[in-house]
Amino acid sequence: MPYILALDQGTSSSRSIVFDETGKIRGLAQAEFPQLYPQPGWVEHNPEEIRQSQLETAHKALAEAKIEPGDLTAIGITNQRETTLLWDRATGKPLHNAIVWQDRRTAPMIEKLKADGCEAAVTAKTGLVLDPYFSATKIRWLLDHVDGARERAERGELAAGTVDSWLIWTLSGGKVFATDVTNASRTLLFNIHTLKWDDDLLEMFGVPASLLPKVLPSSGFFAETAKNIFGATMPITGVAGDQQAALFGQLCTEPGMAKNTYGTGCFILMQTGIQAVASRNRLLTTVAWQLEGQPVHYALEGSVFVAGAAVQWLRDGLGIIQSASEINELAASVPDTGGITVVPAFTGLGAPHWNPDARGIITGITRGTTAAHIARATLESIACQSADVLRAMTADTGEPLKEIRVDGGAAASDLLMQMQADLLGIPVRRPRITETTALGAAYLAGLAVGVWNSTNELRGQWTADRTFEPDSSEKDRKQIESRWARAIAKA
Repeated sequence: MPYILALDQGTSSSRSIVFDETGKIRGLAQAEFPQLYPQPGWVEHNPEEIRQSQLETAHKALAEAKIEPGDLTAIGITNQRETTLLWDRATGKPLHNAIVWQDRRTAPMIEKLKADGCEAAVTAKTGLVLDPYFSATKIRWLLDHVDGARERAERGELAAGTVDSWLIWTLSGGKVFATDVTNASRTLLFNIHTLKWDDDLLEMFGVPASLLPKVLPSSGFFAETAKNIFGATMPITGVAGDQQAALFGQLCTEPGMAKNTYGTGCFILMQTGIQAVASRNRLLTTVAWQLEGQPVHYALEGSVFVAGAAVQWLRDGLGIIQSASEINELAASVPDTGGITVVPAFTGLGAPHWNPDARGIITGITRGTTAAHIARATLESIACQSADVLRAMTADTGEPLKEIRVDGGAAASDLLMQMQADLLGIPVRRPRITETTALGAAYLAGLAVGVWNSTNELRGQWTADRTFEPDSSEKDRKQIESRWARAIAKA
């Protein structure tokens, strides 16, 4: 039986999962690694810890699956997006810690570009907004702050890339410097229409073209692993950023299909086919994936900054629950929120509002408000924020949403999923296999080597654990929407 190893390199941990050709998990391992906060607003990772934790989990997953490295048919990689590294091409040694996607150190650089009127041109080419979130200003910062980096970059001695390109470089023994179209599309340097690094953007951000990797389709041959890594050579044939991998793992293969990953925040993507839909509602237009020999597929993306983090706040900040799982029982002990609304804008509001100055509020508090009402309203806020993004997506595409596929830790909450179905008025479908990010990387890798022949063949592998049908009146839905809109305006 063919086996595929998916390397899932995340923000707080590295995971490795062995899948068989039926999509079943045969081996899984996970290792957390330290988060580094050198200054307020700065977030870094040690590149060596990324590499070591990923290799450690890969060996453990293979051992759990009871297979040898030589039994693998292919390797797929999925990764935290936008996180940026700079290393020496000759030695492979990093010149600095990785600057993580959450890092805000380049905000002044971004504000200057906005003041100079650059944003419209950037959005037209990249589908993104100007924000420190993306990779370009991180590369610029590294070139400006690491001794001799800019001069060495101009001489072609250095490599700058996202985590996927660091792993490909590492696994290939330094022979291959490449990325895929999804990760390239998150840098602010890649034209998503021409599918090339853009000379105007490179000049705008002060990034030499010689620093950047070759851009390849998400499914296709990238590299062979060096023999000393696993004791056998294996092809790397699938690469995608984590949210795009989850979209593919959820088999949202038709335009208009969408997924929501409920984690610390929410990441919502809707596949739009081979059409790059320009958003009129402040969403991002991004590359969804590209299969070798086929056109690029695009997606609309919206991010909710605070989802599961709001539950952590109830636990750690207010102390009204002792563990995250307790929120469901507490919230279910009351029939509604008692008229209160929680807006968890702890770090501003994401799509479609994009207001960094918004702050969290609770409205409608009375003498009868209890911890249970606050808990229920907190869950409801996650559903409301997600509904805002999904309504913006349907407004951009002009097509109604038929269903939403869900994954992530908070998707395990039946109460939250029912709230989401009631607010959207469509079915919410939770899959049996929730490791959709790693599964997407495995699917991309397997398609490239013939484990599966087409996305049509894969569709039968997606099975629902549970479907949540809408079960509320239009009047109740409108009341919640109205309360939410008033609270958002105040926040």
